[in-house]
Amino acid sequence: MSARTIAGWDVGGVNLKFAAARDDRVVAVRSLPFEIQHAPHDLVRALRDQARAASLTTGTLHAVTMTAELSQLFRTKREGVSFVLDAVESAFPNDDIAVYTVDGTFVSAADARRDPIRAAASNWHATASIVAHTWPDATLVDIGSTSTDVIPISGGVVAACGRTDPERLATGELLYLGAVRTPVEAIVHDVPLGATTAGVSAEGFAFSGDVHFWNGDLAADDYQCATPDGRPVTRDFTRERLARIVCADRDLLDDHAIDRIAAHVAQAQVARTAAALERTRGRIAPDAPVVTAGVGAFIAELAARRIGAPRVSLAVALGADAARAAPAAAVALLRARAEP
Repeated sequence: MSARTIAGWDVGGVNLKFAAARDDRVVAVRSLPFEIQHAPHDLVRALRDQARAASLTTGTLHAVTMTAELSQLFRTKREGVSFVLDAVESAFPNDDIAVYTVDGTFVSAADARRDPIRAAASNWHATASIVAHTWPDATLVDIGSTSTDVIPISGGVVAACGRTDPERLATGELLYLGAVRTPVEAIVHDVPLGATTAGVSAEGFAFSGDVHFWNGDLAADDYQCATPDGRPVTRDFTRERLARIVCADRDLLDDHAIDRIAAHVAQAQVARTAAALERTRGRIAPDAPVVTAGVGAFIAELAARRIGAPRVSLAVALGADAARAAPAAAVALLRARAEP
């Protein structure tokens, strides 16, 4: 295997993740909040800044995966894939760039443009392929800021039924529930309030990040997006955002009321994740572990515990930082292993 540094990139719609691999191990990880819809022409600069911070030199080998093509900035996935690849090639014009696909192979940027659906949203497959090296029978549950991947692995092979996002949503292998950016009303339709329940407002007043921060499961530094009201991630402002989901405010609801709301929403997210996990685990060995990853790994841990499944963190194999930016680390390692 080559001892050269491999730069792995996971270009998302709201985060840009980078990992460097050398000698079959991850040696650097970086994650930058970057909403491509608001600053698309800054992507080249952001890529170069990350590379400069990691001291990458000309001639580095790059491995790319992406989900940014789903951004509303683009009218089609084809357009989004081409935009991302144009940015990567502009950022590193003298380097070798390989694009990871949903069938587990690397292709050139030109080939990815010709068949963009193979390159679109392939990051989950990269992470699952790395998991399969260590745990040949397992279920990967990778929970990021926006979505959740639930991927069965059997006999060392990624055993997902879906390949595209619509297929994966239909199979339960993709949930649009994340640890930070999911509006509360996308998780529950009502919450406890006093001696009864109340419907929630569909105004995007609070995110899942507010729920998990309030509960003490998410650090403020991990709330890497703008809050719904633009105010900081503090206890006081989070309480105000959570009160608004039932059209109340901090004068109307005390901490105990907010505790009950936040606990209910968090439990609902765990329950939905557990249901998807149970559905996919029917296709693998019953004693296979659940491998947890991502900023929302704590949700995956609770979901696995809920169904009585053994569990292990991807951090055991990759390290804590790499497990939180797993697709970037995964494509870097996969390309490093593919190099002669």
